[in-house]
Amino acid sequence: MADLIVGVDVGGTKVSAAPFRDGKLGEPKLRPTDLTSAEHVVAQIVDSVRGAAGEDTLTAVGIGIPSVVEFATGMVRSSVNIPLQNVPLRHVLEDELRVPVFVDNDATVAALAEAHDEAGNLDVENLVMLTIGTGVGGGIVIAGRPYRGATGAAAEIGHTLIGIEHDIPSATDHFPQPGSLEALAAGHALDRLTREAAAANPASAIGIALKEHGSVAGPDLVRAARAGDEVAIGLLRLVGRRIGIGIANAINTFDPDVVAIGGGVSSAGDLLLAPALEVVWGYVREGVGTKTEIRLARSGPQAGVRGAALLARTELASHNDNYHKEVR
Repeated sequence: MADLIVGVDVGGTKVSAAPFRDGKLGEPKLRPTDLTSAEHVVAQIVDSVRGAAGEDTLTAVGIGIPSVVEFATGMVRSSVNIPLQNVPLRHVLEDELRVPVFVDNDATVAALAEAHDEAGNLDVENLVMLTIGTGVGGGIVIAGRPYRGATGAAAEIGHTLIGIEHDIPSATDHFPQPGSLEALAAGHALDRLTREAAAANPASAIGIALKEHGSVAGPDLVRAARAGDEVAIGLLRLVGRRIGIGIANAINTFDPDVVAIGGGVSSAGDLLLAPALEVVWGYVREGVGTKTEIRLARSGPQAGVRGAALLARTELASHNDNYHKEVR
């Protein structure tokens, strides 16, 4: 029987775990994330892995978390919304589970999923993924493997600058910085733009929603745009064009085969992608990106857990090779 790997996607609201065998992902099991403490999160991951594996013999585990991870050691170097900062997560989980465990950033594993087809075969050698949700994350695959940089912190594409004019402003003491892709195009920016537009345009669909419900946010904007509201369509066009500049930065830097757009904000689909495509190529250096496809992510909500499993499968062979060398 083929090796059993369990992939785990740890998020700020839920933990998802699923078995992975022969390139096929089983049905993920979800539970709310227990953010009480690092110990509670670790215990929940362990329980999720054991639940996904059932009575079968486990070979390895892959974990994706929204944190900066030192991949070689599995140390969580920083974490915004999960209490795992400075936790040696890989070693802690290996002690509990007694199998190899591989831990990486959630956007990195989502990019790995996006680089593979439904059968688990690599079909995109070089890929950049933008995950646009509450913030903007990024993942990079080069020659079929995740690119992590010197410390594991590469692909913070949301913090590339797209809106600086004239003099460079002083950096603030927190992120995202003014003018960054995350500051101008993430979910929180879309929420703010929606509130402002609703207040300024009371006769629009989002203005009416504000009056009826007392508040509006990005999902209200997307619904209004799909219904044909011109104010909503215009705002999504603005955010889409901003995303287009971020895509251009990625193409100029990596010249990838694919740039994929995922995350919650991407649910707006062509309402965002079409205006992004209108501006991208005007900012890409001539001769660069001539083979690049720009598309919405195809992996869907299972990208994180599937990518985590693919991470473990990808790394397992080299891990075993190193282990046998140490034994000899």
